[in-house]
Amino acid sequence: MTNLRKYKALYLISLPGIIFFIVFKYLPLAGSIMAFQNYNIFKGFTGSPWVGLDQFRRMFTYPEFLRILENTILIGLYDMVFAFPVPIIFALLLNEVRKAFYKRILQTVVYLPHFLSWVIIGGIMIGILSPTTGIVNQILNAFGLDSVYFLGEDSYIRTILVGTGIWKDSGWGTIVYLAALAAVNPELYEAARIDGANRWKQTLSITIPTILPTIMIMFLLHIGNFLDFGFERVFVFINSLNETNGDILDTYIYRVGLIDQQYSYTTAIGLFKSVVGLLLVMIGNTLSKKASGDGLY
Repeated sequence: MTNLRKYKALYLISLPGIIFFIVFKYLPLAGSIMAFQNYNIFKGFTGSPWVGLDQFRRMFTYPEFLRILENTILIGLYDMVFAFPVPIIFALLLNEVRKAFYKRILQTVVYLPHFLSWVIIGGIMIGILSPTTGIVNQILNAFGLDSVYFLGEDSYIRTILVGTGIWKDSGWGTIVYLAALAAVNPELYEAARIDGANRWKQTLSITIPTILPTIMIMFLLHIGNFLDFGFERVFVFINSLNETNGDILDTYIYRVGLIDQQYSYTTAIGLFKSVVGLLLVMIGNTLSKKASGDGLY
């Protein structure tokens, strides 16, 4: 109680956030019970019959689900391999810009897409990739190549999803790494220069090891959402021509759960996603502590 009175201002400031998590994160966990029922919206939790693990058995024996799970895993891996390092690389490059004016301009340009909704981003990319008026196909035509309907072929959709995510969010992600870079002691660089280390060696020997704990924390937060690629991010691009490789768990849950009203089945899928995310965070946290000495807990 003493600490409560002493830091009452801080507790009051944090109260809206606490209420948000209780209402929108913790209370909805009670709905996970639907995964073990044949839920009927009119009978509710108490009147719906129990089916045990039947929804989970159906999930892993349904060919369409297995295909969509494979899509989600592959897109998640591509996003981790290609998208996760981009903010780190960009932060390192921005850190080397000595002119503050140019640095601010670059930061503004790369941050801007983050504030656009996926609907706007989707519209921009659909226009850019249009087979008739898109600038990409105009460039291909200028070199004598045929136009390509990028959003009408399965082979391009994963690249488009990951690429647009890099364009939209990589600039925002650099904020964390630039903050970590600002905490690096300049005397370390001065000592390295005296020893004859060039900028590349300074980056490898000082910069990256110093910000490694931040990188590991961001990586843990990233893998926690490994199967949660984002509904809006995919829904604006997916269509009947590319859904074979582009359909993911989030769009599948929307289609089967909300449109077809199979609430128990999609709740089981959501619970499966959460358990996988928890296991990945626990494994990643253990590895992070061994690699950098820091972790989420």
